[in-house]
Amino acid sequence: MKSLKSISLGIAMLISVLTFGQDKTITGVVTDASGPLPGVNVVVKGTQRGVATNFDGTYKIQAKAGDKLVYSFMGMNNVIRVVGTSNVINVRMQDNQQKLEEVVVTGLGIKRKQDAVSSSYQVVKSSEIYQSANPNVVSSPNRPIDSKDGKYMQHDNNQKPNPNDEDYNSLIENAFESPKTAPLSTFSIDVDNASYTNIRRFINNGQKVPKDAVRVEEMMNFFKYQYPQPKNEHPFSINTEYSDCPWNAKNKLIRIGLQGKNIDNDNLPASNLVFLVDVSGSMNSVNRLPLVIQSMKILTQQLREEDKVAIVVYAGAAGLVLPPTSGSNKQAITNALEKLQAGGSTAGGAGILLAYKTAEENFIKGGNNRVILATDGDFNVGISSNGDMETLIEEKRKSGVFLTCLGYGMGNYKDSKLETLADKGNGNYAYIDNIQEANRFLGKEFKGSMFAIAKDVKIQIEFNPKHVQSYRLIGYENRKLRPEDFKNDAIDAGELGSNHTVTALYEIIPTGTNSDFFNESSELKYTKVEPTGNNFNDELATIKFRYKKPDGDKSIEMVQIIENKSNAAENATNDFKFTTAVAWFGLKLRDSKLISNKSLVDIKKLAKEGLSNDTDGYKAEFVRLIESYDNL
Repeated sequence: MKSLKSISLGIAMLISVLTFGQDKTITGVVTDASGPLPGVNVVVKGTQRGVATNFDGTYKIQAKAGDKLVYSFMGMNNVIRVVGTSNVINVRMQDNQQKLEEVVVTGLGIKRKQDAVSSSYQVVKSSEIYQSANPNVVSSPNRPIDSKDGKYMQHDNNQKPNPNDEDYNSLIENAFESPKTAPLSTFSIDVDNASYTNIRRFINNGQKVPKDAVRVEEMMNFFKYQYPQPKNEHPFSINTEYSDCPWNAKNKLIRIGLQGKNIDNDNLPASNLVFLVDVSGSMNSVNRLPLVIQSMKILTQQLREEDKVAIVVYAGAAGLVLPPTSGSNKQAITNALEKLQAGGSTAGGAGILLAYKTAEENFIKGGNNRVILATDGDFNVGISSNGDMETLIEEKRKSGVFLTCLGYGMGNYKDSKLETLADKGNGNYAYIDNIQEANRFLGKEFKGSMFAIAKDVKIQIEFNPKHVQSYRLIGYENRKLRPEDFKNDAIDAGELGSNHTVTALYEIIPTGTNSDFFNESSELKYTKVEPTGNNFNDELATIKFRYKKPDGDKSIEMVQIIENKSNAAENATNDFKFTTAVAWFGLKLRDSKLISNKSLVDIKKLAKEGLSNDTDGYKAEFVRLIESYDNL
């Protein structure tokens, strides 16, 4: 018997040794006296690993036996639990009234009352904000906490930013395809224009433009074109043009343009907006938080009495600093903005959760419900990876709340995160490099930026192999869809705003043309295209569109034929010439292997030929940008 006990003890010790040190998934529910507690930070002590509880108080985190989990929440006592053999750890938290009374949300993150200067912000209840992952650190506007590691560090605002520290999604240029083997080309529209202003920033600073920072479709869509207003029940008009390709002389270009319906200001739906402002240490420079504040003031001036705004901030914590306030009370909104200061780490995920919660609680049925995120994208506390952010936003878009992402800053700018958020969140994305750009996007183009007239807009084009040997979509690499996604209403796509324009270009290799970029594949045995009784000689392609109303779930389809009639280059419209010049410049910046002519002189000449309807001077500025790039 003694021997048997020894063997059992040995086996147990062996199992303990083998399992100790191995990560496992710990789940649980965090509650207080009122029930489940959302937004509690759960951190593995001594590491950067942490998560926040969901709205139902649940969490999931990787840890190993022996690790200590720290549960922290504003105004409550911290709780520490040691990971043992169980994979489930439920926690009940207790209020600490002294802590709660001392806490003031200042836009700096979290400060004690005695440290707050001239603060008119309310004391925020523990249920309204999220606690810092490191509650023992109090930041100072003079000694911001570096967003990378939480240590005190003075930021040098005069230090020249290094573009190598910025983060962009990798893009692979679209190749030529045959309509015989790939008859359908499908993609989501993209109204974003962040890439153009970001490129402008690099060139104006005399810096090399990172290849993956160039998204050609966003360059084209920065500019407005003279498409006619819709004349039927649909919210946008469809316009096509077929002419010569300037960079490959044997090829042609199809331009597809959408023009969103212009809704009068008096007929715009009431807005429920939540300004979500990053006030972490990485925003502590003149072209970040101060520019954000000025940008939001411009947006505030566009609001009416029936509109309302709430302000949520996040650093190491997230907090509600202004409850929903009427657009007629612009002074209260401005006062709240002007008190924001930067410092602390960056709990972007917690901020997004609180912003959506605020928007959902004040949801206007049939209205314009939107979160407006202003940040450099440098999230590093709690939910922070691109994959986690994507999952979070995909879940939140089901609420009917739209998302606008505004990017700021340089040096550590995280374009990839903001692009992902906007793409997955029924949203749009702009990069604000100066106050003029803020005035353009949030002032002059307020309706297009903030009011969706159609969502999940998809385009599918079928080319006629009688006239098209090969085709390729210019840009939209990260917006391409599978053919079967076109009629699948569960697949997300882009939104179109009031009076917005969207442009896409296809490069065509006509049938019978010898090309260095595409070789006709051998005749196929099993997938050979059989001729039909129809000749379709007059049709170059059939183009289909699907869209949903802003509050709808079912798509509406539109169909249009593109005739096989090509205009000579000299007869192309000015808008066609200018659009093509912008795309051409983008392809050169990307060092495209699919263009023969890369002459800046020719690009500039075509852009100048296309100059028209340029009351704000943006097109003339583009010509100067080409000149500046040529002199780098």
